[in-house]
Amino acid sequence: MRSTPVGSRVSQELHYTKEKLGEEAAYTSQMLIQTARQEGENILTPEALGFHLQAALAASKVQVSLYGKSWDLNKICYKSGVPLIENGMIERMIEKLFPCVILTPLDCFWEGAKLQGGSAYLPGRPDIQWTNLDPKQLLEELGPFASLEGFRELLDKAQVGQAYVGRPCLNPDDLHCPPSAPNHHSRQAPNVTQELSGGCHGFSHKFMHWQEELLLGGMARDPQGQLLRAEALQSTFLLMSPRQLYEHFRGDYQTHDISWSEEQAGTVLQAWQRRFVQLAQEALPENASQQVHAFSSTTLDDILHAFSEVSAARVVGGYLLMLAYACVTMLRWDCAQSQGAVGLAGVLLVALAVASGLGLCALLGIAFNAATTQVLPFLALGIGVDDIFLLAHAFTEAPPGTPLQERMGECLQRTGTSVTLTSINNMVAFFMAALVPIPALRAFSLQAAIVVGCNFAAVMLVFPAILSLDLHRRHCQRLDVLCCFSSPCSARVIQILPQELADRTVPVGIAHLTATVQAFAHCEASSQHVVTILPPQTHLVPPPSDPLGSELFGPGGSTRDLLGQEVTRQKAACKSLSCARWNLAHFARYQFAPLLLQSHAKAVVLVLFGSLLGLSLYGATLVQDGLVLTDVVPQGTKEHAFLSAQLRYFSLYEVALVTQGGFDYAHSQRALFDLHQRFSSLKAVLPPPATQAPRTWLHYYRNWLQGIQAAFDQDWASGRITRHSYRNGSEDGALAYKLLIQTGDAQEPLDFSQLTTRKLVDKEGLIPPELFYMGLTVWVSSDPLGLAASQANFYPPPPEWLHDKYDTTGENLRIPAAQPLEFAQFPFLLRGLQKTADFVEAIEGARAACAEAGRAGVRAYPSGSPFLFWEQYLGLRRCFLLAVCILLVCTFLVCALLLLNPWTAGLIVLVLAMMTVELFGIMGFLGIKLSAIPVVILVASVGIGVEFTVHVALGFLTTQGSRNLRAARALEHTFAPVTDGAVSTLLGLLMLAGSNFDFIVRYFFMVLTVLTLLGLLHGLALLPVLLSILGPPPEVIQMYKESPEVLSPPAPRAGELRWGVTPTLPQSFARVTTSMTVALHPPPLPGAYTHPASDEPTWSPAATPAANGSSNLTSRAPCPTTE
Repeated sequence: MRSTPVGSRVSQELHYTKEKLGEEAAYTSQMLIQTARQEGENILTPEALGFHLQAALAASKVQVSLYGKSWDLNKICYKSGVPLIENGMIERMIEKLFPCVILTPLDCFWEGAKLQGGSAYLPGRPDIQWTNLDPKQLLEELGPFASLEGFRELLDKAQVGQAYVGRPCLNPDDLHCPPSAPNHHSRQAPNVTQELSGGCHGFSHKFMHWQEELLLGGMARDPQGQLLRAEALQSTFLLMSPRQLYEHFRGDYQTHDISWSEEQAGTVLQAWQRRFVQLAQEALPENASQQVHAFSSTTLDDILHAFSEVSAARVVGGYLLMLAYACVTMLRWDCAQSQGAVGLAGVLLVALAVASGLGLCALLGIAFNAATTQVLPFLALGIGVDDIFLLAHAFTEAPPGTPLQERMGECLQRTGTSVTLTSINNMVAFFMAALVPIPALRAFSLQAAIVVGCNFAAVMLVFPAILSLDLHRRHCQRLDVLCCFSSPCSARVIQILPQELADRTVPVGIAHLTATVQAFAHCEASSQHVVTILPPQTHLVPPPSDPLGSELFGPGGSTRDLLGQEVTRQKAACKSLSCARWNLAHFARYQFAPLLLQSHAKAVVLVLFGSLLGLSLYGATLVQDGLVLTDVVPQGTKEHAFLSAQLRYFSLYEVALVTQGGFDYAHSQRALFDLHQRFSSLKAVLPPPATQAPRTWLHYYRNWLQGIQAAFDQDWASGRITRHSYRNGSEDGALAYKLLIQTGDAQEPLDFSQLTTRKLVDKEGLIPPELFYMGLTVWVSSDPLGLAASQANFYPPPPEWLHDKYDTTGENLRIPAAQPLEFAQFPFLLRGLQKTADFVEAIEGARAACAEAGRAGVRAYPSGSPFLFWEQYLGLRRCFLLAVCILLVCTFLVCALLLLNPWTAGLIVLVLAMMTVELFGIMGFLGIKLSAIPVVILVASVGIGVEFTVHVALGFLTTQGSRNLRAARALEHTFAPVTDGAVSTLLGLLMLAGSNFDFIVRYFFMVLTVLTLLGLLHGLALLPVLLSILGPPPEVIQMYKESPEVLSPPAPRAGELRWGVTPTLPQSFARVTTSMTVALHPPPLPGAYTHPASDEPTWSPAATPAANGSSNLTSRAPCPTTE
């Protein structure tokens, strides 16, 4: 689902971020959202805050045991700007006490300290915790024992004050409520609305300000803008990233015995997050007036993993249904015509081809996504099974008299072109679609093309061998599927070539007739000869009633047109039931085609499809762009409830404006300030409070320099700092002294005359370029809280430099300059992003600001989840149209080149375009939004449509006769395989309907089902009608065999069938009664076998028994040896 194709803008930006930082995020977020069970109820009450405290406390106390260690929040949480202190005792105490970053409305009250789990011990006093820690008082107590002037200045700059003990207590009756709390003595509950107005602060008022929008949702204000009520509360716990956790404990005594790695750090974080969600959701009783929704980044990863992973049960179930259908639909009562085993083997073959194709994709490093795992297995199987059914049906329709060893070649001659055309077209089309820069579409297209290629190879190289083996099975009189057993219907069918009749035997008014007959061979036990028996009576019968007239009947019907068969034995009989003679080809020939190709039926079809196209065009206007997590997560789950609440109340997104290398930061400060100003003015950007400076590293850096400059000026004016000494001045004054004397010249690095001639920040608010990188080194080392709050993430990181006020060697005067920056970022918050149009507007504004900065020489790009997931919608529709147009053009070119008929290729492309438009419109009526996954299916619809249309079009081209006749015969030969392929695909898709993800049901099952039905209707209804009206002329020429004379058959050679008249039929022989269909010589059905004119002798009518005779035609030959 992530929009990161190789070579795309977002992909290049992500690669740059990862190259410089090593990972995308500095921390991970765990969130609690609390709402009232009664919708719309005000939640700004002490009682509601008490419930929030209960849930947050339960979450903050989570511990997990892994690798023999116990991991709690204090060990794995993200801590912003831990200072480096030279005093060892203070450093150890700070390490244990330094608070986790928790953005919570509880920080407005003393109870916020309860979420911090650190503690420290000092002799002579109770354990120090944030619930009883007054930093000012503690520094006063420790002052006589240690030099803490620098640390005191650090806390003063951060405006720590009394930390939590100076804030009101939610419950003033709490025994631990400190005396310094404003309501400790009054015992009155605080005014929650008033306390939360303007947001809350962490332990640092300057650097840890949590704005209202981060804490409260569904806010209502009075006309003056004062907060009145809110409907939701949110607390966010920040944890270290896996790499940070690994680096933090690498080499630590706690992990030295467990082979500590980044993977183990990730496992610890995931286990803690899952437990966090579980305990937070269980914290409140079910009858409470409030409800808590918990969520973590691991929960999101689990959802996306469950959504993208292959469901083995569904895939196996779908394939088993396909296997069952393929076997059942190809079984026949007549064992000699049954192909159940061929159906089973064909589906298994395609399944193996799909698996091999996906394996090849994995080997090539093509990323798998939801479209790959949820769509491709069924799509590829459906495409492959279509070709399997086509070849199998064609194989059973071999012309009479085709030698066994030539059966497969003749089948491929008739259908190989069709299979090759569809496969090559699909491969070319999918490869071309991979040119479109949408990640899911690119990966899916490449994988689909490779899998189609593997299918094609399997169908053309392996499946013919399976058909040949089945033919051998039938020749050996073995049962279908259970091929180890002999068939009870052991009479072997021998098809005899149609022979011409002399003109004198033809009824008046008919010039040329052909007859297709069947003879049954049986081995006579006594003589060990094969006895071939013709029907006892042969007579001409009129063709059965045909709505299209006599032109539909010809030699193409062959054995399937026999009206009945009866074999009688002494102990066993094989009798064909009337229902056994019905099949899809019979239905297409005698019911469907005659009905469809009537004039009024054509008009109805055109009107219906035109109406469907019109409705679809309207439905296309209803399709909206976008895909939110609430569409993906199963409804009714706790995760869905959280995401719904978050989308409704807290639609905030953390983003960053990244500045790259390739330009001089020191000389581009004005352009950087302008870029920040343009970005801040965007409609979606949440502005900081009027009393707070912009939260960017450049502002913090400049303000810090102005602060130490002011301290230096004060110390210089008072005489505490002179040209030759700074030791009597303040810490900040000494830092400014060291910076002011820097020249940046390696030969003369110091110039004391600059103390009074330069400023660290000039009148325009810019830092002197020659001081920029040296000052950056000092700021990073001296102001860790400001650096952490800025979230600058500098690369390369400035060198460490510790200020030593009492250095006597002079070495501390030399300040190393930081290397030129290649990566830095400004953090922002985006708000009010509800619909895809909101995201697109924000992204376009951000990109425009970066483009404007680029013209000023600053290279920058926006980063964050909106740009990662929603950037694709900037050009999604354009890319979709481009992909479909590429596919349609490729389809036209491939069909035109292989069919050598642009006319037919144009009709095929017209039908495919209609299918795509109609599917797009139906998506609008179903409420399906346009995102990368529906685009993939829409593009795939072109490939699927080819399977439904090309076979019919090719059958139409290779048939002689009128357009109606050719359309009817094309339907007769393709209706069954196309329908079987569609039904098998639908059976495979049926397993998706049982998914727990409503998204899979709506976006995959419903869309793919509609696509398959549209393909079936367009291929078997609309296209034949269009061909019967606008179809091109045939591409084949019928060769007729004329015989000027009647020849008598020569004497048979040994081993051949001998024709003669046998007056009686021995009892040990099987009796066959049949009718012989005789018809005019119309053009054959598509692919029908045509006997070219030759010098072979024809069968003499003199050998034909009289019409009223009762004799049988028999022949004898040696019996084959049974091995």
